[in-house]
Amino acid sequence: MINRDEIVNYLNTYLDIKNFNDYGPNGIHIEGKEKVKTIAFAVSATRYSIEKAIELKADMMIVHHGLFWNFHGVRPIKGSFGKRVKPLIQNDITLLGYHLPLDAHIEIGNAASVAKRLGMEKLLPFGDHKGSPTGVKGILKKKIKVDEFAEKLGKVLDHHVLISSFDKTAEIESVGIITGGANSGWIQAKEDGLDAYITGEMSEHDWHEAKESEMHFFAGGHNATEKFGVQDLMKHLYEKYKQENLDLYFIPEDNPA
Repeated sequence: MINRDEIVNYLNTYLDIKNFNDYGPNGIHIEGKEKVKTIAFAVSATRYSIEKAIELKADMMIVHHGLFWNFHGVRPIKGSFGKRVKPLIQNDITLLGYHLPLDAHIEIGNAASVAKRLGMEKLLPFGDHKGSPTGVKGILKKKIKVDEFAEKLGKVLDHHVLISSFDKTAEIESVGIITGGANSGWIQAKEDGLDAYITGEMSEHDWHEAKESEMHFFAGGHNATEKFGVQDLMKHLYEKYKQENLDLYFIPEDNPA
């Protein structure tokens, strides 16, 4: 077993949470028991993932999408929200949420994890949210046609990929990635002189505008593009705390959005 605060302090430093002006808190959302043996990982703190964490007898849960967001404001702990919060408190489970810091991390972040699975190299920080990066950009090992790249991305993500392209027979080499709901990030990719841009969601107007601006834009699902960060963070913690014999589990969730 390991002390809760040791993990919290390590992750807060490793993910550099102080350098992000985020949409909500990073780090502890709910403080549970002091000693940790079993940790559950999930993309989001949903009712489903929380129930699975309880079944696993988790002492801690680490997610990308936590429970508290600035845009929700103050929320009473009742109804569907209460059915997320109360079981964590009742079972003394610590909930940690890491949003933009986990998107942007250059080694195990959501964007970097997708990039590495696509065989991208020379990764650099990419995107900007109030002065902090939100993703990565890099170079493919060799140029690839748009349709072939979309097929490869779909296989990596195990998800249908939307494409906005002015020429699907064109080849791409340089790519920017901001996972999740960064619909307008293609504008930054265009400004940086990149060939293509990947995120999770695509709005109707961005489909038109990216195509008209001669940018190849791929959207592979919000959940699908953000499932690798927590998985790679889990692997990182396994290696760091191997001697502690922690039990670590990833909880997948069927979310096509």
